[in-house]
Amino acid sequence: MRIAVRNPDVLVDTDGHVAGHDAGATLVRRLLRIFPGSILVGPGPRRGADFDLLPLEFVDPDDTIVINMAPADSVAVWRTLAASGGEPHVMNFVWLGTSRFHHPVERAAVALSCALFPTFANSERTAGEVREMVERWTIPSLAEKAEVAWVNLGIRLDHVLPRRDPEVPVVLYPAIYLSDRKQPQLFLDIVERVAKRTPLRVEARLHESHLATEQAMRLSLHDWAWVGPLTATREGYWSALARTTAFLATATDESYGLEYIEALVAGAVGVLPDRPWARAILPADYPFLYRTPAEAEQMLLRAVTDTDACRKEADASAGGSFAEWLRAKHDDDRFDAAIVEQVGRWFGQ
Repeated sequence: MRIAVRNPDVLVDTDGHVAGHDAGATLVRRLLRIFPGSILVGPGPRRGADFDLLPLEFVDPDDTIVINMAPADSVAVWRTLAASGGEPHVMNFVWLGTSRFHHPVERAAVALSCALFPTFANSERTAGEVREMVERWTIPSLAEKAEVAWVNLGIRLDHVLPRRDPEVPVVLYPAIYLSDRKQPQLFLDIVERVAKRTPLRVEARLHESHLATEQAMRLSLHDWAWVGPLTATREGYWSALARTTAFLATATDESYGLEYIEALVAGAVGVLPDRPWARAILPADYPFLYRTPAEAEQMLLRAVTDTDACRKEADASAGGSFAEWLRAKHDDDRFDAAIVEQVGRWFGQ
């Protein structure tokens, strides 16, 4: 069977490539790479760089498995495919935390979808949230049949570039959105206090929809801050990470934390909240987990003024080499193999 990837938010540029460097676009590109010759569901039909772009109505339900990255829509996807008279093959790929679904209708829709269709999650934490939703929002006869698998997403380790530490320390805003869940005001409050104590430069690369927000404007008013669009190329993205000194994470919740892991693997010192999502991606004794804004301020100050010592402490928490620990735990080869194997189990591939 052929694979069709569906993410309604992803765009294809005029050259036939999946556009953008946000997590959704990155994961679409990864799935298309894992399953060569795949279809990308979207406006068309047209030929992409190495995939076919087809509307869902044009997808043959009998010989295609649709990996749907918007699980709330899976029942509608199934109905569209079934209209042709075939038997649809649909699976969910849950790559965002379920806390994003606030309304009871949304939560019930996602729970029903994950009970009806096999579901692959981007982390153990997300898989657990999916199971809890299914048990709470569906009937027992559906919940007991739910099929949920998971593996950590991991990152492309071959993209990491050699470090180039800047003269003035660079602090990254480690997200592309200024949503409430990311707590950008907390980030700004802490960084403002640190900037009064030592020279630094803040860089925030934002999705275009957030560049003109009040919070983005407020951050850009500081002479030590740069706010701009996402880097245009993969090489530019990793080059920027290679000269990033530290980052301050302030999110209340994450399903996995791809952006943080990429920055850590690139050598940035990560200051993160002492929350379950952060502990799930780090060694048990990782030294830069804060409980209060005051602790975050002190940790970030150390990260930009005594960077080498902080890196040594991170190494010690990993039993030798923090970079090697990250590489072993977050290598995307494990994800690639696991999702291929799981598709085969569910659909006899």
